[in-house]
Order: sequence, then structure tokens, then C-alpha cells
Amino acid sequence: MATITSDKEMLLNLMKDLKQEELKGFKWFLKIRDVSSGFPQIPVGPLDDADASDLVDLMMKTYSHSALQVTKDILKKINRNDLVEIFPGTSCKRKYKNY
Repeated sequence: MATITSDKEMLLNLMKDLKQEELKGFKWFLKIRDVSSGFPQIPVGPLDDADASDLVDLMMKTYSHSALQVTKDILKKINRNDLVEIFPGTSCKRKYKNY
């Protein structure tokens, strides 16, 4: 097993852990982001056809260093707290295999 080497790689591995329906829900939450939260919405067009790697690229482009926080917030909303546990600063960190 290898440890995550970058935020982008960590996000990609998280997206690959989501089932198709969960990924759909994740995208939905990105579309409806409340601008008052400090994080903009990602336009619907690019999101609709985005696969896991496209989604990570869109998130990094839109949110930069805040992409991890946005991801963490949405994972909680789609009831994937098990994936939230791997984030820095949590008590339990999981390692991923290289894909």
C-alpha cells in the first residue's frame, strides 16, 4: 500500500471509492453549493459528464486548496463518514492502494 502523495491523488481515490449513485449525489451537492458558504458552484455542464478524474480537476480548478474541505463537507452529506476519516487531522487514516 502507498500513502497519498497529493491532494489531487487523495481526491481521485476518494471519488473512485464512491458508488455510481453516491457520485451522482456528490455532483448534485456541487451544483447546489450556496455561494454564501464561501465556495462557488461548479457549472452544471462540466459536471454532468465528468468522470472521477474530470471531477477532481474541476474541483481543484474551482476550489484550489479548499477542495479537500468541500469534499469532506459533501461526503458527510452523502453519509460517507467512513471516507471522511482519512482526511488529515482525523484520528483514523486509511491508506490506499495505487490504482
